[in-house]
Amino acid sequence: MRIITSTEEFDTVIKENEKVFVDFYADWCGPCKMLAPIVEGLAVKHPETTFIKVNIDETPDLAERYGVMSIPTLIVFKNGEAAQGTVGYQPEAGLEAMLQKA
Repeated sequence: MRIITSTEEFDTVIKENEKVFVDFYADWCGPCKMLAPIVEGLAVKHPETTFIKVNIDETPDLAERYGVMSIPTLIVFKNGEAAQGTVGYQPEAGLEAMLQKA
């Protein structure tokens, strides 16, 4: 899973891919660490979706742009627009449902 390190890189990924699953996280976040293997598993199961991670401490402008107030924040983008989102630890089934709805 690709870790985004700049706003420009993020914008390019969102623009160039039909469906993008974004995991806004921080290295110090316990729930983010618990969620990571679930998101990585989904990335393997859904190769049609681009999965990326955004460290809010390294790219605070992106966190601000999308109103990230708590982490993990997960957003699915479809054709460049935020289509589905959730905050906090979620079970795999909930994330699967989010992907299907987007």
